Amino acid sequence: MFTKHYCCFGSVGLTTRRQMIKALGSGALLAAVGGVSLRRVCAAVPSSTAIPMSATPVLQPFPLADVRLLGGPFLDAQKRDEAYLLKLEPDRMLHNFRVNAGLEPKAPIYGGWESAQTWAGIRCHGHTLGHYLSAAAMMFASTGHEEMKKRVDYIVTELKECQDAAKTGLINAFPDNTAPIDNMVAGRRAIGVPWYTLHKIFAGLRDAHLFTGSTTARDVLVKLADWAVEKTGGMTDDQFQRMLGTEHGGMNEVLADVYELTKDARHLALAERFCHQAVLVPLSEGRDTLNGLHSNTQIPKIIGFERLYQLTGKPQYRMAAEFFWQTVTGTRSFATGGNGDGEHFFPVDQFAQKLGSAKTMETCCSHNMLRLTRLLFTRTPTADYGDYYERTLCNTILGSQDPDSGMVTYFQSTRPGYLKLFCTPFDSFWCCTGTGIENHAKYGDSIYFHGATGSGQADTLFVNLFIASTLSWKEKGVTLRQTTSFPEAGKMRLEITAATAREFSLNLRHPAWAATAMVKVNGAAAETSRTPGAYLALKRTWKTGDVIEVETPMALRTELLPGTTDTAAVMYGPLVLVGALGHEVKPGEDLQVNEREIGNRFREPIEIPTLAGPLGDIPAKIKPAGAPLTFKTDGIGLPGDVTLIPYHQTAHQHYNMYWKIQGA
Repeated sequence: MFTKHYCCFGSVGLTTRRQMIKALGSGALLAAVGGVSLRRVCAAVPSSTAIPMSATPVLQPFPLADVRLLGGPFLDAQKRDEAYLLKLEPDRMLHNFRVNAGLEPKAPIYGGWESAQTWAGIRCHGHTLGHYLSAAAMMFASTGHEEMKKRVDYIVTELKECQDAAKTGLINAFPDNTAPIDNMVAGRRAIGVPWYTLHKIFAGLRDAHLFTGSTTARDVLVKLADWAVEKTGGMTDDQFQRMLGTEHGGMNEVLADVYELTKDARHLALAERFCHQAVLVPLSEGRDTLNGLHSNTQIPKIIGFERLYQLTGKPQYRMAAEFFWQTVTGTRSFATGGNGDGEHFFPVDQFAQKLGSAKTMETCCSHNMLRLTRLLFTRTPTADYGDYYERTLCNTILGSQDPDSGMVTYFQSTRPGYLKLFCTPFDSFWCCTGTGIENHAKYGDSIYFHGATGSGQADTLFVNLFIASTLSWKEKGVTLRQTTSFPEAGKMRLEITAATAREFSLNLRHPAWAATAMVKVNGAAAETSRTPGAYLALKRTWKTGDVIEVETPMALRTELLPGTTDTAAVMYGPLVLVGALGHEVKPGEDLQVNEREIGNRFREPIEIPTLAGPLGDIPAKIKPAGAPLTFKTDGIGLPGDVTLIPYHQTAHQHYNMYWKIQGA
């Protein structure tokens, strides 16, 4: 039995979006409605909600340990990340933690953000250790490699020793020890962003417990949370809210997670105190007040709002989280899924003005937008979330890693003719180094989900991403093997192995970028869907040897820069194609110590071609150029034609992402 399962998301009208796509034709996922892409226009179209609103997640992700990547670009990125994690020395990251606890350090401290003031005097000493704990724990879960667990266990043991020696519950690496937190709680100006930095330690301990089963990590985490409760207990609500004017990471989210572990009402109460009302209130009322705000300061707060909604059911949290997601993905994002300039949100009519910046699209922001998207998807499983997740994962995350060194980006520039710059191995330790080492350790966390999407329905297995992998669904005795060359082609093959025959619904995402989705079961045509942006549900009793083949043809299209009618990116499926402009640099020459200097290097003038329109004719004038995912314009490049390659494959050369269209 084959049924189509269509969902509507919050106030986003997917049905309306599908109708508009159908009316315009599959070649124009861009729509000339005031020069704004169709994807963005429809984010503001209200509609009824097909799935009942519930605070309880409808779906559950599978444990990372139950998913294993197979050969392909995602596994390659994971391996490079693991190699870098093994090069880092835990004792160097632990240096200041031991000093502050009155213990002798075992190794010299690292450079960059770990030992120096960053721009504007902001200090983040110790943040990398928290990210490293998360990354190593997730890498262990993703690979089963025991060395990763050994490192997690060693760091956690060291942190416990520091916590025991300090006797307060606090563990930190601030160069002036407790002074930053003392000043914040007392209402004085603090140097640095202490709660932001401590959040990384909280999150690292949480992940060490969740992904490796470390009970020591849980104990240290709970004591740290108890310290935070006591430390802030004498603050009035007004004092607390003033404190939240300084970046504080996802403290509300991680304390909500602690509460779920302890069921201690004090932890939940503190999580709610960490909700910044100046952001929560307008978003919950449907007001976009994001202009000028630091993007990655806000996104973790919103993740916390959604997390707290799932725990408390308070609608204000839900409304704020959903409205924020709609606003950022619908009106404030570039074609890659990234957002912001100079780390800040800007007015939605200023995309053209920001295009020449070398500091657009901070990678941390994409990391956290995906964490928010994943959390929202578990509660309201719709294809819009899956489509955004795929777009951002395949472009900004997969494209954030140097294919030679495994180093990662801070900004991902839209500046015409610029190039990617990556961190150094031991002298940068940016925030994006921290989220970067997490990104490539957890590709398996959002490929598959399971649950029941309605009362009386059979168990449902969602296949959300085309990533070569295996899934062990232990509760059902089912193994799924996904083979695919994606993103080279929009095809995948699923093979089922089951201890005994099992009935469940297999939900397959029909991406918004594919005009059709053709499904075969055991070689026989099952259905052809012409409804992009939906899930196809195949409900039947599955047995060993069943094979499902899915084909979603990838096609070229253009996508306008928001607010323009003559500037567009070229897309192939979910992939952004960029012009390979040459001017190569040797691997290693594009590593950068100081992220504030990005944009000041490699400034030599480079001629940027334009494309001859009209806009709707351009995709037909771009032809395959031999190698997979390589294309070349055919007679429309001025002064000459240009080779196009995926953004995620671009490294060590200058590129162009958005094209001026002559005759648009």
